[in-house]
Amino acid sequence: MAAANCSLTVDRCLIDPKFDSYKLSLETLPTYTVELDGAVAEIKLREDQYTLDHICVFGMYNYLHCDRWYQDSVYYIDQHERVMHLAITLETAISKPREVFRLSAEIKSCDTLVCASMHFTSPTWATLSDGTGKLYLLRTSKRGANNIEKWEIMFQQELGEPFVIIHSHSYLKESAHSIDVVLLKAEKDESNIRGSGFHSAVDWLTITNANNDSSKYEISRHRTLHGRLAPHYAAVEQDGTGLMIASDKPFKFVQNDGKPVEEPKMEKMDTSEKKEPVYYWQQTDEDLTVNVQLPDNTTKQSIDFQLSPDHLQVGTKGQATFIDGQLYSPVDHGLGTWTINDNSLEIFLLKKDKGVMWPELVIGDGRGKFIMNPDQASQINERLLNLTSEELNTNPEKDKPPCNAQELEECDRFPEDTSSLTRFDSNTLKATHVVNLGSHQYLFTAVVDPAEMPCLCLRHDVDALLWQPHSKRENMWEHIGTFNALGYVQASKREKKFSTCAPNYSYAALCECFRRVFIYRQPTPVQTVLYNRKEARHVGQVAKQQVASLETNDPVLGFQATNERLFVLTTKNLFVIKVNAANSQ
Repeated sequence: MAAANCSLTVDRCLIDPKFDSYKLSLETLPTYTVELDGAVAEIKLREDQYTLDHICVFGMYNYLHCDRWYQDSVYYIDQHERVMHLAITLETAISKPREVFRLSAEIKSCDTLVCASMHFTSPTWATLSDGTGKLYLLRTSKRGANNIEKWEIMFQQELGEPFVIIHSHSYLKESAHSIDVVLLKAEKDESNIRGSGFHSAVDWLTITNANNDSSKYEISRHRTLHGRLAPHYAAVEQDGTGLMIASDKPFKFVQNDGKPVEEPKMEKMDTSEKKEPVYYWQQTDEDLTVNVQLPDNTTKQSIDFQLSPDHLQVGTKGQATFIDGQLYSPVDHGLGTWTINDNSLEIFLLKKDKGVMWPELVIGDGRGKFIMNPDQASQINERLLNLTSEELNTNPEKDKPPCNAQELEECDRFPEDTSSLTRFDSNTLKATHVVNLGSHQYLFTAVVDPAEMPCLCLRHDVDALLWQPHSKRENMWEHIGTFNALGYVQASKREKKFSTCAPNYSYAALCECFRRVFIYRQPTPVQTVLYNRKEARHVGQVAKQQVASLETNDPVLGFQATNERLFVLTTKNLFVIKVNAANSQ
């Protein structure tokens, strides 16, 4: 069955159509500098790592890791293979980072070394990669600011090509403890002759304690997906039942526990005997009408009609169904109706997404026939008139020459494969839900609640909208926050390297490759009376922009935000910027 075509539903209450602009504030932000005992273990790309995939996966990697389970707690890995931890306890006396774990000393001799990575799976578990292709599963106990317990290795295994960890999650299923880990790497692809010669690979591992032995963990499932470009976002659902990927190019499963995943074979069409359609359907921008020819003497009481927001089943009791499957797009099932007239069943459905034209009524069902009404046909013909010409070879010297593709700007070009947000099922390995992101540029990933999946921040017109994925809700992606005009602002920052936001959405922040950090606060009430002359109205609140300039010439390697602070990591220093006071919203 094909994946459901979904859309992102914007919460209009979170959109401010009257937002004016950000006002530059010259108020200084308290900034504290922590000198590192050992330089950050920055890994430069080699000459054979020249593709866009390598840049996205390794070259732009964020070397600073924020522990969202504990407030204002960050980690990094230094050149001595030490995992270093910094937690803010006193604002006026920030202690130096301390060592919590040490990797093998043999790492430096590896020829294919990439940046080490880590992710905090739960309040007591963490995953770690040393950059050589080895994965560690660590039991950390509670990691708070004053925790001095040693991190214990519960699982370690060489997995081949080096990778980075992009997400992990811990859960209990059937009294067994499992941890799902999502890994990303760039692999050589000999079949990609015309391209870069590489592709991106996403490994989805499930690590489970064997036979309920709390001290023994092993890989119970290993699934691999391939795509032509590195994904912007990848995260596993809380119970391990699905994986979500946002990417410019489609991904598909190629291996399941070491065995290749076969693509479904296309069935040959039987043209020996033409079959009459089981049903006919029409549509407008707002609704659909379906007609089914019923057997003689069919009564209203014998009709079996079941309708949900995304599924339709129609038949007669005790007989085969006429229609049974997943609708192309959601409908308002409370307003769906049906009537019988002269042995013909007429069904009326109201679309939830107005203006979206459906290519098929039921996904993958070829038994129906679409009937286009004359008005729709004439409208399409009128739109196509300007694309045709009676002349065999038009003259480009005329007043209106044909379009020259070389004069198109990058924003005018239509991508070969439209970017999408896809949800894959862990059992079938098939895509179940797909959202077209063609007009919603990916901006950044943020963690609002560590127990939930990470949020995606996508551009919507000029704004930046924060979306929280949910695995067990009808509305799979919830609009939870808006950063006014941030989509427009971010597009103008050509030197931007990292962007993020506070978990409570109180501000968003952009960081350039060197020195400068830009902070964009949510609108707050003002004490004095302000007046907008253009719109002749009083202004009750103002959104502020602030700029922090760091005293360093070293490039920025890491960037993280909490509700109160921004952390900026360079090769030799960790800068702590106080953005909000305690309990500030």
